[in-house]
This record gives sequence, C-alpha cells and structure tokens, in this order.
Amino acid sequence: MKICLSLLLLFVLTPAWAQLPQPALLPVPPPVRAPTPAPPKFDLPSYLLMDFSSGQVMVSKDPESKLEPASITKVMAAYVLFNELAASRLKLEEQVLMSENAWNTGLGGSRMFVPVNTKVSVKDLMLGMIVQSGNDATVALAEHVAGTEEAFADLMNQQAKRIGMTGTHFVNSTGLPDPEHYTTALDLARLARAVISEHADFYQWYSVREFTFNNIKQYNRNSLLSRDPTVDGMKTGHTENAGYCLLSSAKREDMRLIAVVLGSSSEKVRADQSAALMNYGFRFFESHLLYQGQQPLREQEVWKSSIEKIQLGLPHEVRVVIPRGRYADLNASIELPQVLIAPIAKGQTLGTLRVKLDDKIIVEQPLIALDEVPEGGVFRRMSDGIALWWRGS
Repeated sequence: MKICLSLLLLFVLTPAWAQLPQPALLPVPPPVRAPTPAPPKFDLPSYLLMDFSSGQVMVSKDPESKLEPASITKVMAAYVLFNELAASRLKLEEQVLMSENAWNTGLGGSRMFVPVNTKVSVKDLMLGMIVQSGNDATVALAEHVAGTEEAFADLMNQQAKRIGMTGTHFVNSTGLPDPEHYTTALDLARLARAVISEHADFYQWYSVREFTFNNIKQYNRNSLLSRDPTVDGMKTGHTENAGYCLLSSAKREDMRLIAVVLGSSSEKVRADQSAALMNYGFRFFESHLLYQGQQPLREQEVWKSSIEKIQLGLPHEVRVVIPRGRYADLNASIELPQVLIAPIAKGQTLGTLRVKLDDKIIVEQPLIALDEVPEGGVFRRMSDGIALWWRGS
C-alpha cells in the first residue's frame, strides 16, 4: 500500500521517456546486413511500392498526385459489391438485367458482350468485370445495386472515405474519363490493402487468367499473372489521357507487396516497371512482427485506485518492413505521463510507442490501457493525493 511516509523517500520520478529493449517477441535474426541500392526510378507521373502488412511505403514518386485511374476504378466498384455480398444484401446467384444504358457503355471499350435486355448472374458479371474489365458488366451491377450509376458512384466515394482514400473522387463505376474522376497511387494501394484483408475469398478472382461468356473467351490483361507465379492480382487500366496503369500485388513467403504504376507508355512497360518495383522490394527488404496487439508491453503504477498497477499494450499488432539485416538497428521507446491517475477506461490511450531506424520514426502507435482501472475509495484518493502533493506531481 502506498503511504505518505514511504513516498517521502522517493527521489526519482518516472521519466517521461523510457527506453525499451529491442523488440523480443521474435528471436533476433542474425545481423546479416546487406547493401541496399537506390530504388528504381521511372519517367512516370506517379508510382509506389507498399508493404501490405504494415502499410509502409517503400518506394514512391508523387504518391499523392491526383490522376485518372482508368479501369483500375473497377477495383473500388468490386469492393463495394464485395461489401454488399458480405452483408447478404446481394447474392452471387441473383439475376441482373443488362440495360440498354449498360450495354451502350460497353461499346467502344472493354466489354463482356452480354446481349441487351438479357439477365446474367451477379457472379458471372463480377468475373466479367474483374477478368475482362467489362464496362457493360460493371454498369449493369452498379444499376442493380444502387438504381443508377451515379448513385453507385456515391457509394464508392463513401467507401473511399471510410478506408482513408483522401485524394480520391469517383463519378462513374468504370473509369471512363471525367475531370472530376481521379485518385492517387497511395489511395489505390490503400484500396488494395482493404480488398485483400477484408475479402480474401473474392480477391482470388483477380488471379483468374481467362473467362468465357457467350462463347467468347477473353484474357486477363494483367500480364504479370503469367510472368510471375507469386503475383495474384489486381487490375489494369488504360485511356489515352491516363496512359497504361497497373495495380498489382504479389506474395513471396510471408511478405506481400503492392505496386502501383500510373501513366506508363505501353502494356509491356507498365508490367516491366511493376515487376522491377516488386523485385526490388522482395530482394532488399524484410518484414518483421515487432509486437502483438492486446498483449502487455509495459506495467505502470496507478494512483487513486485500489489497483496498484495497470498493464499497457497496443491496440493491434505492429509490423515493420526494413532493409535486410537492419533488425538489430531498430530503437523502440515509450512516452508516458509521469503520473497515471484513476479512473482509467479499458482501451484509453495513455502514451505512445515509437520505433526508429536511423533516427527516422517508422512506427508510431498509441499505448492503451488493457484493463479498466476504477477509482479508489475516499481514503485511497485522499492519501494518494497527499502523496502526490509531496512529490510535486
């Protein structure tokens, strides 16, 4: 029990910053430090390489520049539909009418070749949208879910805002050119993370290489699927203004990367550039789990409560991607108030964890209370109040 007399003997206050030992939830790998060359550079409006697990951007050029996404737009259209399917507001076997408006949208561009005024299942239309990039299939699904394509675009914008796509605005479901239809490489990577993490079962459709409908076989335009067996998605895009674009993802061992290339000069070049980004990331970087989420990381004294100490931890697991052989160079620290006073709610943010590499912060996460700490009785609050007064806290 804390009493005034014992506290008078204290002469060292808890420091605001306390150094943590090296993250030790995983064995420290051997310090095999390899040289890291400069990343690939391309004459493009924008490109990006992101680690899927941590969301860290490893390579980028103008990642927040607002550009036309062309048919990569359909990834967001699919994400809205995946959410509808997951919520049982839409079923794969539902029949969807190919309206004249949807059919007309397919003319002169990518299409699934569904006859006008016929009905097709949601599953077939989604495969036609994802594999064949069918404008007709996309608009038919948009009208089926929201009544009009404009209303569906509003759903797309709502989902974009929810997952943090701050530089994005959609006016249609297909990616046809419009001055108010734009996104960023960073936002597209965020979208890919959401699709892969939230809808793993549906994400498998992005690796389908061909799809036949109405006796017409069409092939996935993502040529990386045939070039690299570790690539399993996602979507190509092309218009005259947007150039050749590619959002792709690959997984090798326990590491998944997402690459975005916008405004390339040809189908081959966009594939080559995406492959170069992927190979650079996999060759020269490594992924590590530093801390588990919701597990005790620090124990701290609590005042004005019958509970003496509180367990502090992180809301979610913390992963990092770093140059190979640099694990031992990570430096972790915790920032906490000098005094924690009850009551404290479970999940309440009480401090901050930071992880640095070469004096650069690569992780900054809130440190939260893992349990509730109720306020103590009158005597406890009074005695601790006096003790804190003596300490000058």
